[in-house]
Amino acid sequence: MAHFLQYRLGPADDGKEVLFLMQKVLGLTTKKVRSVKHEERGILLDEERVTVRARGKEGQLLKVMLEDSQEKQNKIAPVKMNLHILYEDEDLLFVDKPTGIVSHPSKGHTCDSLINGVQAYFEEKGSFNNKRSNIHLIGRLDKETSGILGIAKNSVTAERLIRQRKNGVLVKEYLALVKGNLPENGVLEIPMEEMRDSKDGDKLKMKAGLGENAKTAKTFFRVVKRFEKFSLVSLVIETGRTHQIRFHMSSIGCPLLGDSFYGDGPEMGISRTALHAHRLTYIHPFCQKVMRIESEMPKDLTFLLG
Repeated sequence: MAHFLQYRLGPADDGKEVLFLMQKVLGLTTKKVRSVKHEERGILLDEERVTVRARGKEGQLLKVMLEDSQEKQNKIAPVKMNLHILYEDEDLLFVDKPTGIVSHPSKGHTCDSLINGVQAYFEEKGSFNNKRSNIHLIGRLDKETSGILGIAKNSVTAERLIRQRKNGVLVKEYLALVKGNLPENGVLEIPMEEMRDSKDGDKLKMKAGLGENAKTAKTFFRVVKRFEKFSLVSLVIETGRTHQIRFHMSSIGCPLLGDSFYGDGPEMGISRTALHAHRLTYIHPFCQKVMRIESEMPKDLTFLLG
């Protein structure tokens, strides 16, 4: 069954073109307008299919199909997995990603990513047509990083949450086990630039950047609790660069425990990068309710906390 974004036209909307209402009132992108205007039930006024040039009347109900058009979708191989679902509704799914699994299909990981498991879950539920995939990642987590991973079920939801992230409305808090003498709190603003690892040319590594390819990066940190050889630290990133937290902390001499790329590798019983996406706060893109999703730190990290 199709899922629609609905809007009841008010007095100020009388006589306005559907295109104006879709873009200026509902905030839909030109790309989304193009994708739905050729669908059988893509744009409806009082359940009648209309073009974007139709004019609405006060009291009419405008409905725009949220699902992505079939021809734009790439098939993702479904792979049965045991997913830990933190929250789900018609538009969003949040899962608790375990360490050791990549977030999305990529070179060498076409059938063993978490998104392959999500695809299988959706198909089993009958959420979507098996011939298409309505999966849009809201941020990504490194293979070794555990915690909250968000999936939008349609492009409109994805666009609105990505906009929230850029505007600082959507905030993701990480917890990490960090070495070194770290101040109680602070802000790191170190531009980042991509480079290839000298030992493995296929692996991407970050360095401090001053050249034309450097990107701004900002990380906020706060020490939650100090231990003899490390600290439990809360981190929030204003920008979402690859390896940002790992690189920034290593840059000030405080690498994450277990980080083989930017730190000293396995130690103190920690065999992976000690980073966990703990809390996500956002405003629901349709009901406007403030939402909070939480994931507890897994036992492979908490055993050091006593």
